[in-house]
Amino acid sequence: MVTQQQTSSSPIDNGMPHSARIYDYWLGGKDNFAADRAVAEALMTAIPTVRSMAAENRHFVHRAARYLAGKAGVRQFLDIGTGIPTRPNLHEVAQQVAPETRVVYVDNDPIVLAHARALMISSEQGRSEYIHADMRQPEMILNHRTLREVLDLDQPVALTMIAILMLLQDADDPWRKVRVLMDALPSGSYVAITHPTGDFNPEAVKTAVASAVDSGMTLVPRSRDEVARFFEGWELVEPGIVPVMAWQPDDGEPADPHAAYYWAGVARKP
Repeated sequence: MVTQQQTSSSPIDNGMPHSARIYDYWLGGKDNFAADRAVAEALMTAIPTVRSMAAENRHFVHRAARYLAGKAGVRQFLDIGTGIPTRPNLHEVAQQVAPETRVVYVDNDPIVLAHARALMISSEQGRSEYIHADMRQPEMILNHRTLREVLDLDQPVALTMIAILMLLQDADDPWRKVRVLMDALPSGSYVAITHPTGDFNPEAVKTAVASAVDSGMTLVPRSRDEVARFFEGWELVEPGIVPVMAWQPDDGEPADPHAAYYWAGVARKP
């Protein structure tokens, strides 16, 4: 359950932009503030198609969830950097395939916390819960009581990190933080990642990064090789690390897979 104590201990700073609320604005939501909209619009000036890119990330979540709950047979998900609920949410897609699926969502935005009840409406057979925590503290996430109640870490888990790792500087060593989470999962687990990149349009992404940094945000695009480091030692699922639009698309190969500036991949722990 989300308690009043959790809510009051996490005040909403509406003067500081937050990635979850910026995405909410791009996706047509209403849970955002002027500071979020200012950054969102600045990024849209640099990359006019950024709204459609955000939508492509959501489409990837749906495709990956169907694959993981379906063909891969995973019944447990750990979603880091959940964002503001946008239906269908990951658990709704996975539970359509396998109603007994259990999902733990993690985010650190108080607005996401305020909407957490929408994330916890689960099928009768499954379960969906929310943890208010920061991906910079992976050990705290893994040791959280709710995670231990909902997920059995002796059984395969799908770890999903969608458009979130860009919020960590290289100095924060995001590869180690992700590896802490991955190392805690048993053989047969999966990881799914999308990550913005400058590989497809360096100048536009450079301008977008400058706008974000000027607003006090961290935004770190990474190359394909840098993204590949997150998957090291795990077996990539076909088609490997590809532009997000090209990962097992529903309607055949996209006309221009590089139109969304994200790398995406799914891998299995041997």
